[in-house]
Amino acid sequence: MKKLIYTLGFVASLSSVSFAQEHGANDGHNHGAATTATTAPVSTAEIKFEKMVHDYGEIKQGDNGECVFKFKNVGKEPLIITMCQGSCGCTVPQCPKDPILPGKTGEIKVKYDTNRIGPISKSVSVQSNSKTGTQTLQIKGNISAKPVEEAFPTNTPSQGAPLEKK
Repeated sequence: MKKLIYTLGFVASLSSVSFAQEHGANDGHNHGAATTATTAPVSTAEIKFEKMVHDYGEIKQGDNGECVFKFKNVGKEPLIITMCQGSCGCTVPQCPKDPILPGKTGEIKVKYDTNRIGPISKSVSVQSNSKTGTQTLQIKGNISAKPVEEAFPTNTPSQGAPLEKK
């Protein structure tokens, strides 16, 4: 019986401590913590691309799969590109590492592996401190198989008549 009373008393004391902590933090007193939420200041950097889509058109297998997306910082503070990522391993972007000052331009180079035959429809995500947030660039086109070059048989002198098996 004593164990039951002690157990119930222990559970009741834990409940009251827990209840006091939940409601005590917002009891109208300043307990050293800020009670108002603050938001991060909005960036005034702004990225503006000359084009958002690059169309390769019809290209041959193994052709140059590089293209460039030029942009300008039309904002009022330095533009910092934090991430560039292709939608798959066949699309590899290269982004500037240094901040782009207001009014200055930069470029993102994208290389696509043209050894894959068929239509292209890939994207590159560009994350920066621009007030527009993450931007998505696209590449598209079609890769056709390169012509197969057949080696013509050379005219070699015969080595004699072929032997017939009997």
